[in-house]
Amino acid sequence: MFSLESFINKFVTKRPSSMFYPDIESNKDALNKKIQGKSVLVIGGAGSIGSSFIKAILPFKPASLVVVDTNENALTELTRDLRSTKGMFVPEDYVTYPMDFASPVFEKMFRNRGGFNIVGNFSAHKHVRSEKDIYSVEALLKNNVLHAKLLLDLLSELPPEEYFCVSTDKAANPVNIMGASKRIMEDVIFSYSDKFPVKTARFANVAFSNGSLPAGFLSRIQKLQPLSAPSDVRRYFVSPEESGQICLLSCILGENRNIFFPKLEEAQMMTFDSIGTELLKVHGYEVLECDSDEEAIDKAEDLKNGSNLYPVHYSASDTSGEKPFEEFVTDSETADYDRFSSLGVITGKEIPDKSRVEKLFKELNAAFDKESTTKEEVVAIMKDYLPNFEHIETGKSLDSKM
Repeated sequence: MFSLESFINKFVTKRPSSMFYPDIESNKDALNKKIQGKSVLVIGGAGSIGSSFIKAILPFKPASLVVVDTNENALTELTRDLRSTKGMFVPEDYVTYPMDFASPVFEKMFRNRGGFNIVGNFSAHKHVRSEKDIYSVEALLKNNVLHAKLLLDLLSELPPEEYFCVSTDKAANPVNIMGASKRIMEDVIFSYSDKFPVKTARFANVAFSNGSLPAGFLSRIQKLQPLSAPSDVRRYFVSPEESGQICLLSCILGENRNIFFPKLEEAQMMTFDSIGTELLKVHGYEVLECDSDEEAIDKAEDLKNGSNLYPVHYSASDTSGEKPFEEFVTDSETADYDRFSSLGVITGKEIPDKSRVEKLFKELNAAFDKESTTKEEVVAIMKDYLPNFEHIETGKSLDSKM
């Protein structure tokens, strides 16, 4: 029987167990002290990383857990998963709300609850494919940046003891709007660090997370459809379990304005085509390499007749915003590699110039209020704020490929 967890451990992360276990074990007392009996709010908690964060924090027995997500079906599955897991602690005060964190009803719930001790925000547009045109760019920036400020203003009324918002490795020297939005998000949350402690984490791709290319491989195999993947893009990977644990450690043990990242070596990067090939082998197929999406689609018809040759189209990346490799720390940042065994911590971040942040918000809001704003205008505004933002524009979106 195929085990996704075992496959990830053997072929993707190539670790038999979580790399963060030692740091969790050595800091159990501190984690217990800061979590046990506390109220916890997790926004975007039904997603891959948010749900993993919930599973990482529950063993430390918070008094209450409120989970907010716009995906009602995923919230239902989260509850079924937690309730069906042997030994999983679920507090008596456990509530899921299918709502938008930028909505008036969320504000009502938050104020009537009197705020929360621990707040984790995992609501984000996370895909490079989200920048296909001006409309998708506006939606992305509103969720990742503009609405994040609305949440921070609300939290300022009833400040939490700990606030965490997930970032991405793509925020280091960004080449796409998603990565740049997360780099700006870091400045936005840090600009509130004089009101309550804020922390974040840049980490690798989460193996087989919802909507990811590897998760798509599983769907394609189930439907006997061909696989397509870039052959030249290398990425760091963490397991779903590890993704929640790094967020837990950053949220609870991080100091104000810390950015956590996993200690991974360049040799640990993986390519998507190699993952696809290993996945097909585990499912009993031989790889049949094709020269185009169309050829692979045609060849896939043979699978329905029992063929053991699985068509794939592996090719060089040619879509906007794709970086050939990932990094966690820029040359201008200082990192502490000694505090934790499996984690590095970017330190020394100052409170950003709030006037620059406010100016950026005014310019973005003004741009989105116009009917004729272009993607290029928005990129120019972001480049003015982030001089090192080298946007890669090819004119081609991932939506044009399998």
